[in-house]
Amino acid sequence: MNLPPSDLARQLEKKPFAPLWVVHGDELLTLEAADVIRAAARKQGFDEREMVVVGKGFKWDTLLMAAGNLSLFGGQKLIDLRIPTAKPGREGGDALQRYVGALSAGTSTLISLPALDWQAKKTAWFKALLSAGIAIEFETPSLDALPAWIASRLAAQRQSVPKAALEFMAGHVEGNLLAAHQEIQKLGLLYNEGEITLSQVEAAVLNVARYDIDMLRQALLAGDSARCALLIDGLHGEDAAPPLVLWAIANEIRTLALLRGETDRGQPLPALFKSERIFDYARQQAIRAALSRLARPVLQTALLHAARIDRMIKGLARGEVWDEFLRLSLRLCRR
Repeated sequence: MNLPPSDLARQLEKKPFAPLWVVHGDELLTLEAADVIRAAARKQGFDEREMVVVGKGFKWDTLLMAAGNLSLFGGQKLIDLRIPTAKPGREGGDALQRYVGALSAGTSTLISLPALDWQAKKTAWFKALLSAGIAIEFETPSLDALPAWIASRLAAQRQSVPKAALEFMAGHVEGNLLAAHQEIQKLGLLYNEGEITLSQVEAAVLNVARYDIDMLRQALLAGDSARCALLIDGLHGEDAAPPLVLWAIANEIRTLALLRGETDRGQPLPALFKSERIFDYARQQAIRAALSRLARPVLQTALLHAARIDRMIKGLARGEVWDEFLRLSLRLCRR
């Protein structure tokens, strides 16, 4: 079953201890949750832990053998299975289904996964995990929610900062929750309990924002021109590959142009989402908002602009690629 993260502590107090735990999502939050589950397992008598990490050349018999081996001390054992890629393959998927179908008494299994896309969540092996145990998904806080998340973490170490400092920190650690955690810990080491000023935060916090292309795609759909400019500048500074950036932008334009054309011809948007395999609700809402402001001629012109940038990247046309990325983004953000 799926369990909200807020219910984890209460679930861990129940007995008997669940035979299977699955944590997936944000790297930092899943690490912390796994630590909490391991600590609870020790309290409930799981004195032995065997860690199994799935890597290149991994033999899935290793997992089955780990579960079959009795505890050296005759007690209960926790199998700590980590799948960093979340792609066990056909052999691994079959092995996981067999494994959770025959969970042995006296053994509990903790499976740690990264963030899963909708395709991974629909696989037979993941559905088998859900039916056999307790799964908890940890989502990275959005930029809007990040200041409150930082404030709660600071409160836990008996510190607080003004609203401007929270926004400053959020802007500098966006997309990198692990770095945000480290910066919060740094403030705990540098300053005493109580109020920390904005100037103190500015002096301590490094710019560790991790700009990624998916953020740019979201900003384009939202029509947020200022955020697009910030992200493009960040991607440029991080030496992102221009062909990859262009692919992301052009792919969004093509999707919007297709949906715009079909809706103009009277096709219902829900059916189009299904045919284009757009199942994520948040993405559907973002696309609806983008279509409400972008007419077909604008999208057709944007496609021509993207084609011109492609020629620039290939050395067939003159121009500054990153400047053109900004111009194209601003074109898509206009109403």
